[in-house]
Amino acid sequence: MIETNNSECNNLPIFGIRPIIEAIESGKEIDRVLIQKGLRSPQFSELWHLIKEHQIPFRHVPVEKIKRLTSKNHQGVVAYLSPISLSTLDQILPTIYESGKDPLILVLDRVTDVGNFGAIVRTAEVCGVNAVVIPEKGSAPLNGDAVKTSAGALLRVPICREKRLRDALQQLQDSGIRIIACTEKSDTHMYQVDLSGPLAIVMGSEDDGVSDYIMEMSSAKAAIPMLGKIGSLNVSVSAGVVLYESLRQRAVGESAIQ
Repeated sequence: MIETNNSECNNLPIFGIRPIIEAIESGKEIDRVLIQKGLRSPQFSELWHLIKEHQIPFRHVPVEKIKRLTSKNHQGVVAYLSPISLSTLDQILPTIYESGKDPLILVLDRVTDVGNFGAIVRTAEVCGVNAVVIPEKGSAPLNGDAVKTSAGALLRVPICREKRLRDALQQLQDSGIRIIACTEKSDTHMYQVDLSGPLAIVMGSEDDGVSDYIMEMSSAKAAIPMLGKIGSLNVSVSAGVVLYESLRQRAVGESAIQ
């Protein structure tokens, strides 16, 4: 029931209702589940309950798509195992504070390109980011391609996949962490923004940047100075620029304390 030669995704696909149920119940991390449109059966109802209970991303697709993935008895469902173990903010935040460090969290708002996602996490690992927060839907897949483009950083940096970014950001604020939105729509340059202390930096989607509701929740909005005429940077480059400025400010602060 398991095939490994799927070109759509480098992580392991599982076909059939019972194998997927067993994978979920055994604690395997599921990247996403493809479900045949209109699928109905008592056995699928059991799987559907688990998908909702564990908040596993899913997508309804035509049966033709699933047939292109396998000729075996798929029973209308295919799941992809993630090579990445997921964490939660409830697990991450107490550990950071107990270590005596100021949290540095990176929030990716609808960053869907695997190459950008992997490159961002690679930079995040180098800059000492404590966790990367992504939405359950509208984010790059957590697959082998992502691990490869991150140079393995995805196996080192805790990834928190949240059902609602709004709730995750509220949890961060309640934990004493300031939210900084990185956006070209701000008149304040990042060099004018305090990027030290407990901090969550938000990078927006490749198409339209940071969501409006996140902008409203943010303590400050930081723009990267640009002298050219293009007017924008690739999101992975932007993330690197802002993270290193935060790293610089934190180093300066530590030197002042010492």
